[in-house]
Amino acid sequence: MIDHLATALGLLGAALMLASYLMKSMLPLRIAALTACCFLVAYGALKQALPTLLLYGALIPINVKKTLQMRRLVQSIARAKADTPVSEWLLPHMHRRTVAAGTTLWRKGDVATEMLYVEGAGLRLAEYGEAVAPGSLIGEIGLFAPDKRRTLTLEAVGDCVVYSLTAEEMALLYYQNPKLGFHVMRLIVARLMRDAARPHEGAPAEAG
Repeated sequence: MIDHLATALGLLGAALMLASYLMKSMLPLRIAALTACCFLVAYGALKQALPTLLLYGALIPINVKKTLQMRRLVQSIARAKADTPVSEWLLPHMHRRTVAAGTTLWRKGDVATEMLYVEGAGLRLAEYGEAVAPGSLIGEIGLFAPDKRRTLTLEAVGDCVVYSLTAEEMALLYYQNPKLGFHVMRLIVARLMRDAARPHEGAPAEAG
């Protein structure tokens, strides 16, 4: 009886694990993987298969953590209003760092590898001498440009704090929740429309 139960649990766990590899939506994927680990831990315990028990036992807390992170992201996007700044959704996934005065974060023509959220004053666009306003999200256009090149130089004229998100992390967030990608695209389109109007106003374009 125990052997039959163990076999059934093992087969269910294997089926769920296989299904998780075929899923594209990250939250159902994590839930399926977590459930599969529970079944496979039970299988390992009943069969006294120590490697199986240890492996999937170790994966359970990892999958719990990832599932909760993904659930929080989905809930935060669902609660957000249409005009909520996209930086509010990105900030929990960004990396805080302090930038010293005199630092050049990137130069015009550099390969774009990250986007930044500017917490306070202290950054400027070198070509125009224009200060970057606190609370701005900057550098996102370069991540999605065909050549992935910066359009302006960004430098620190004073000590400041920024939050960064790499291109790879942005791609992962988009894969985990396409809604986030939609709002980032909306932000970029709005930025490009403002940039297109600026030559007529005599103002510089945003740094990509």
